[in-house]
Amino acid sequence: MLSRAAFLSGQTSKSLVALSSRALATTAAQNSPDNKALRPVRQEPGKVRMGFIPEEWFQFFYKKTGVTGPYTLAFTLSTYLVSKEIYVLEHEYYSGLSLAIMWIVAIKKLGPALAQSLDKEVDEYESNWNQSRVDQKGALESQIKDEEKAQWSLEGQMHLVAAKRENVQLQLEASYRERMIRAYSEIKKRLDYQAEKQNIERRINQKNLVDWVVGKVRASITPDQEKANINKCISDLALLSKA
Repeated sequence: MLSRAAFLSGQTSKSLVALSSRALATTAAQNSPDNKALRPVRQEPGKVRMGFIPEEWFQFFYKKTGVTGPYTLAFTLSTYLVSKEIYVLEHEYYSGLSLAIMWIVAIKKLGPALAQSLDKEVDEYESNWNQSRVDQKGALESQIKDEEKAQWSLEGQMHLVAAKRENVQLQLEASYRERMIRAYSEIKKRLDYQAEKQNIERRINQKNLVDWVVGKVRASITPDQEKANINKCISDLALLSKA
């Protein structure tokens, strides 16, 4: 009963100390001029001895009785309770004492092996989780590399499409120039034909005009004039031969 009361009082005092310290920390953080919106700082639980006795009790006795004060009080109080039969040592006490001894021996003997086994299981569990995380990370990195490769391939496809488009433009330009040269050749042939046609028509007209003029001249010359002209030519030739 006393240990339970001490345990409850210790828990209550620890809660009060934690709440008061947390309230003080929160108030200080809120009243700080630099950080007005800081979150309250988490407070660690108070220290205890023997698993349930608050450290504050020992500190309280240290100032008055020294280091041995708490232990002396516990020993004398226990002796008083047992001697006055306020706390009766009946069979439950010995059962609890036996169980406590058995627990202590089990903890001392089997505790390290059990702790090692549990730590090993925890490490295996943690390694499995880490391995799955590493595998997932590797899969994600592989997906990122594949995505980067796909993007790089897409850039190559874009360059290829641009090259094909430029090639098509060059082909269209070559075809356009070929058609231009063909049109130039056809037009030149037709112009040459028209020029040759005009030249031929001009020569024909000139020949016809000359023939018409010669025919008209010949038609206008009488046989006597022709004979006189022939004689005159012969005489001119004779004079020329003598000269």
